[in-house]
Amino acid sequence: MKPISIIILTWNGLRYTKRCLETLHANTKCSNFDVIVADNGSTDGTLEYLRSIPWITLVENGSNLGFAKGNNQALRLVPPDRDVLLLNNDTEVHQQDWLDRLRLTAYRRPDIGLVGCRLRRENGMLQHAGAYMPLETYWGQQIGGGERDINQFSADREVDSVVFACVYVKRVVLEKVGLLNEQFFSYFEDTDYCFRAREFGYSIVCCGSVTLTHHENVSTMVNGVSHSGLFLDSQVTFKKNWHEKLASKRYTRQLGWHSLFDFPSGYAISSQKIALALDRRSVELTYRYLYGPGTIFPIPEPPMSTDYMINIIRGRALVAGGIQVVYGQGDRLDANYGRYKIGFTMLETTRIPIEWVRQANKMAEVWVPSTFNVKTFQESGVKRPIHVIPLGVDPDYFNPEIVGYPLPDVFSFLSVFEWGERKAPELMLKAFNDEFRESEPVVLICKVLNSDPGVNLSNQIEGLRLRRLGGRIVFSVNEVVPTHQLGVLYRSADCFVSATRGEGWGMPILEAMACGLPVIATNWSAQCDFMRKDNAYPIEVEKLIPAEAKCPYYRGSEWAHPSYEHLRKQMRYVFEHRDEARATGLRAASEVHARWTWGHSAEKIIARLDALGEWGPTISAAVRSQDVLSQ
Repeated sequence: MKPISIIILTWNGLRYTKRCLETLHANTKCSNFDVIVADNGSTDGTLEYLRSIPWITLVENGSNLGFAKGNNQALRLVPPDRDVLLLNNDTEVHQQDWLDRLRLTAYRRPDIGLVGCRLRRENGMLQHAGAYMPLETYWGQQIGGGERDINQFSADREVDSVVFACVYVKRVVLEKVGLLNEQFFSYFEDTDYCFRAREFGYSIVCCGSVTLTHHENVSTMVNGVSHSGLFLDSQVTFKKNWHEKLASKRYTRQLGWHSLFDFPSGYAISSQKIALALDRRSVELTYRYLYGPGTIFPIPEPPMSTDYMINIIRGRALVAGGIQVVYGQGDRLDANYGRYKIGFTMLETTRIPIEWVRQANKMAEVWVPSTFNVKTFQESGVKRPIHVIPLGVDPDYFNPEIVGYPLPDVFSFLSVFEWGERKAPELMLKAFNDEFRESEPVVLICKVLNSDPGVNLSNQIEGLRLRRLGGRIVFSVNEVVPTHQLGVLYRSADCFVSATRGEGWGMPILEAMACGLPVIATNWSAQCDFMRKDNAYPIEVEKLIPAEAKCPYYRGSEWAHPSYEHLRKQMRYVFEHRDEARATGLRAASEVHARWTWGHSAEKIIARLDALGEWGPTISAAVRSQDVLSQ
């Protein structure tokens, strides 16, 4: 491995510089590295402090040359046999193998050129796990910024760019790409360098196993400089340099998308994830909110999302013609007015409503997430071609490395569901309560959504007449957990259990598997595509029974009645065979990450539409971004 020169740029901020160098010196257990500090004319005692440190090489620039030029002064001094790591003076190092890990990631493949890392704010919030640049605004976005750090993005991942608060640059990249672009005084020089490296065929990677603390924008703060002024000046420069190239290459395909993005529904959450996965694969989505007569959602979609890129996509008006996909309930497929119409929907019973069949047969083709739905749609009378486009999970947020807070000395079963007949809560609660005793170190935790104001949950539970000395059950009712933190809930449990009577897909089941939990769930409907006896603990089905009569979508259809006795047996078995269950859960996680992610869903969509040859031309990103930045 090559030796490394760490370059740190300072401009006042003595307190932060001291902390940076102290933690760097104490916590870097890597051989063969040196430290160069370039100072941009500090006047707060920083220079005197730096001159007193024998183990650094000091470069005195004499005045504030800016980030790019100031770092370049030090880069010119690095011997030609060394790689370089640029490090902000407002970072702290608390991981002894951080430098070795960055170097190992950099040399994992020859095409990897630059490696960044996770950056965490002092308050424990995540700041950065890679970045991307939306063409509509040229306002760079840091992935994961503002989320509570639960060890998401813990794997190495290719990204558009990384911030240069910490970046490992291989020598070969420096030789080909050169120094930082001195057109930028501060800001955007890191994105510019990443994009230049990509032009030479190098990948940019965020190393998920390294996390540094970053105080962020300290130089502008301690020196009383306008952050926004510097940022906006650099934004204009970046756009002039890169707009033409990016606008012509970013998107290669376009797809019209009718759906929901911000609404408390499974369709909305999965729609966002599919949209983002397609965008990362150069598919430009244009969007129309799926709202109108026949839908169960009676109010307009909220005006803004918490996800910046989703707001960008929402701002693109649906383009007439071309391929259009309606992703939502089967009674809204008529909203599609594309040249090539696709309906993407699902249901959890043995039949779909007549109106759904009518609208599905007006599509060019129908997409469903599971082989279970293929059968139910065909047997209900859908004659159009039906293709399976599975849904998925986000492996950055659902994996065995996510932080968990398990109960000490208690085995925890977890269930996440909406209260209603389909989820068979009465069967699951009675089975657990009857199988276990209050004195046993085991608990069932139920995270319940009750959206029906006519249902008194306390009365319903009381009506089950659960045994006072039976297995202990804890309820969390209508408590909101941010989507990006759901993995913590799964990782805090020992086993996931669901006595569902039917699923259109089974998202909580798949999320639990992705997090490495052993799963006990009914062996029927869509989850059978990804859940088997060798990666889970399926519950036998006694028989099929009529589905809920009061819901018009279910009339004339059936769903499963899971075995009460077998559910009890499976829970007891997992409780008593914990090592085997943990191994089963980890095996399931590996399979889910390899086959059932949103990335895999997007790739199947692209493959299907590539086979059709029906893609439309992309919108001119040039027009959009020019309008934004000229205002």
